[in-house]
Amino acid sequence: MGIELGSDNTRPEPDELLVEIADYICDFPADGALARETAHLCLFDTLGCGFAALDHPVCQKMLGPAMEGMSPPMGARVPGTKYVLDPVTAAFNIGTLNRWLDFNDAYFGKEGGHPSDNLCGILAAADTLSQQRCERGETPLTMANVLTGMIKAHEVQGNIAQMNAYNWYGLDNENLTKIATAAVTTHMLGGSHTQIVNAVSNAFCDGPALRAYRHAPNTGWRKSWAAADASARGLWHAQLAVKGEMGYPSILTTKTNGFYDAYFGGNEFEFIRPFASHIMENVQFKCWPAEFHSQTAIENAVQLHEEALSRMDEIERIELVAHRHGLNQIDKKGPLYNPADRDHCLQYIVAIALLHGGLISAHYEDDVASDSRIDPLREKMVTREDKTYTERFYNPEDTANCNAMQIFYKDGSSSAFTETEYPLGHPNRRAEGKPVLATKLLHNLEGRLGAEKEAQVLELFENQHTLENLAVDKFMSLLSLN
Repeated sequence: MGIELGSDNTRPEPDELLVEIADYICDFPADGALARETAHLCLFDTLGCGFAALDHPVCQKMLGPAMEGMSPPMGARVPGTKYVLDPVTAAFNIGTLNRWLDFNDAYFGKEGGHPSDNLCGILAAADTLSQQRCERGETPLTMANVLTGMIKAHEVQGNIAQMNAYNWYGLDNENLTKIATAAVTTHMLGGSHTQIVNAVSNAFCDGPALRAYRHAPNTGWRKSWAAADASARGLWHAQLAVKGEMGYPSILTTKTNGFYDAYFGGNEFEFIRPFASHIMENVQFKCWPAEFHSQTAIENAVQLHEEALSRMDEIERIELVAHRHGLNQIDKKGPLYNPADRDHCLQYIVAIALLHGGLISAHYEDDVASDSRIDPLREKMVTREDKTYTERFYNPEDTANCNAMQIFYKDGSSSAFTETEYPLGHPNRRAEGKPVLATKLLHNLEGRLGAEKEAQVLELFENQHTLENLAVDKFMSLLSLN
């Protein structure tokens, strides 16, 4: 192993994927009606998740400047707070809020992720840029620029994730957030095609983190701020790139020391479609504040809630049927140590939905978790994989997220076999899900900004054209408590 003596030091042309990403960022118009309509919905849904996270003290402790008292002129605002911060720190703050409750959108192929995690870097950069442009008497960026950036960031992150499983190597998908944010924000900052290549190469050079903090026995809060850290880091790479920082053209393909050999066992990324707007158009929203793979399991449990509650003492066992990816992520037995542990436990989530007929973020807190009925219910749950469910989950033409359950009672009777194939936030159920997402936003926003500002935000949610024409700095001022 290692580099052979006398290796050729001729600098190669950039790896093909780096060039393809830069081509896409520079040239793709992102003007499709469905993509822009979905990005508009995604923007407000993601920010609403951030507002809801403000109620959580552990999240609040993560917010603020890198050091007390740092508040630069023309800094980026953090929605729902008075913080005005340098863009990189602001991106971390915004992303931590948006991701904290595991409630923002998701896209899953062989690798999963939450593409709206990139919004924090995009918004922070756009806010400061718009203020600087206004200071110079120039036209500020508009929210149309933000939606375009969101579409492209979703595509870069999700299209790589589609066929390339970081999780198979014990690696975390946050690296994809870093790559996507670096690409989009370099362009937003005025970077050239070459500078986008350089920024993305540096994002790959950082490498992915270990994903141990998402799984038993180490599940913890890092999963709520890891993507914020990645997007902020992507913006940091973008800032360096536009200042002229060099890139590493064969960072992916260099033998032994390159990304593919070091992290992917020598396997190059696979793709089934070119970069366009597929990911934004097919992103899946969450209507329950829980890990993505449990969304249909919650719907099943809600359907069986009344029956189960009336026969709680008669339950002998509960069979949960799921796909392999979901079981790998959230099938968890034994003690649960914190809310982050609980929201990544299929059995806990199902138990709560059976007991309460629904699920809200407060159900993960210690006072609810102390309910003496929860652990006995969890102990009665047995899980199994349905291989058809697994095949459908990984099929990019289907993307079903199937879960099923059945309750068996001590007298030999049982509940109906309850199965849900697509969650409420799936593109196949978009018309059904939109009113739920509107209610979700209304609930998350209420009492955050004052009645006047909240009414203006809801008006922008209802009117995409007005939103797209609004200057970014005006939008961010609307969301700020200053």
